[in-house]
Amino acid sequence: MGHWMPVGSNNVLEKAFDFAVRVIKLYQHLAKEHKEYVLSKQLLRCGTSIGANINEAQAGQSKADFVAKMSIASKESREAKYWLELL
Repeated sequence: MGHWMPVGSNNVLEKAFDFAVRVIKLYQHLAKEHKEYVLSKQLLRCGTSIGANINEAQAGQSKADFVAKMSIASKESREAKYWLELL
């Protein structure tokens, strides 16, 4: 298996992890304080998926596999933006 993550881009994975932690905390706050579960659950799902897909991309079997996983992460980030705007 190749290592397709460009050199120096661990920062992307770190930022995705930090974002996921913030999304989890926001979800917990919205669920506890505002009893909001529908939109926040959608945000939780895609907001934590971003880093998972970037992490999977690092273990990509080919450049095409890496690109595919990063593309999914990009789509998940756009979805997270949408849910944040709705909230």
